[in-house]
Formats: sequence, C-alpha cells, structure tokens
Amino acid sequence: MFIAWAADKAGVAEYVGQFAWTPSHAAWFIKHGAWSDKPEPGALVFFDWSGGKSYKGVDHVGIVEKVEGGKIRTIEANVDRVWLRRKLRDTDKVVGYGLPSKVKETLTAARQDTGVKTVTVLSERPEGPGAGIDGVVIPVVLLLGMVLSIVVGALRFTGRPRGAHRRWVAERPSEERVRLHPYSPEKKRETADAGK
Repeated sequence: MFIAWAADKAGVAEYVGQFAWTPSHAAWFIKHGAWSDKPEPGALVFFDWSGGKSYKGVDHVGIVEKVEGGKIRTIEANVDRVWLRRKLRDTDKVVGYGLPSKVKETLTAARQDTGVKTVTVLSERPEGPGAGIDGVVIPVVLLLGMVLSIVVGALRFTGRPRGAHRRWVAERPSEERVRLHPYSPEKKRETADAGK
C-alpha cells in the first residue's frame, strides 16, 4: 500500500501499479511481462517469508535501491516496527522482481501499436562512453522520485511526536494559567480566603 502511495506522489503509478495486496501486485507485473529473477535498481522486490517461490505466497514488497554482490539494498515501509527503512537483504526469501521500466516500455509500445498519438522529441545523441545512459537514468530517476515522496511523507507524518504540545504546557505552565486554573492550589486558597 505504501509503495502505491509513493508511486502516486512521484507520478509513476502507471508503471508501478496501485495495489494493497502484494500477490495481486506481483501478478500485475507478470501480466505486463515485467517480472524478473534478477534485481536491478528501481525494481520492486517481492518477498515470501516462508521461502516459497510462487507469486501467490508474496508477503511483502520493497524497492531495490542497489545490488551489492549477492545481496540487495532495499527501501521498505512497515518493516521492523518502522514506517520506512533501508535494509541490506539476502535474496533467499525473494520470489521475484517487478520492473517498472519494463512496464513503461510495454505501455509505450502498446500505445504506438494502437495508433495513440505520441510526441517524440528527437535530439542528437552523443557517441562514445555514456551514450547509452538513458537505460540507467530512467530507473534511477523513478527510484529517486519514489524515495523523495516516501521521505516527504514520512516527515509529514512523524515531524512532531504525538502530544508534544501537551508535554510542553505541562512542563512550563505560565503563572497566569496556574493561578487561574480552578483546581490549582492557589485558586483553592483564593476561594477559601474569599469565603472567610
């Protein structure tokens, strides 16, 4: 659910999908031909904590930030009693990876095949090292957009601890507030003195 929210905020929901139930989310990537057993930055990683390899048993989803040897660095929500966390994970519980960049390619190709008009901007591409950088930049930009949305959302929801305003008032009451509060000792004394 959190991934869907972040994708919506980043403007990439069309390529990431909008699902709360993780097996349906995995099935959506399979249907779009964007399912892989190889991790890549920007991919969604689907876990089955029991170690199963079927998308029907998926329990959890995260975003692949980096691939480090045989491990993956992920960004996950609602894990370890934390809203948002980076984790370094082994791949033994991974069922597969959903590739938003592949969904984008598939949808773009389908639109062109059905005659949907698209505007293509042609520009000269440089030759030599770095010429094919678009294949790396697009997933990274998608990932950064999602991460930024997640961080902004997390800061919005956790910016101030609950009840902080109440603790401040309790720790630093003004003289006026204490004196006028009907249950304060000073007010009781004033009332008792006035009755004499």
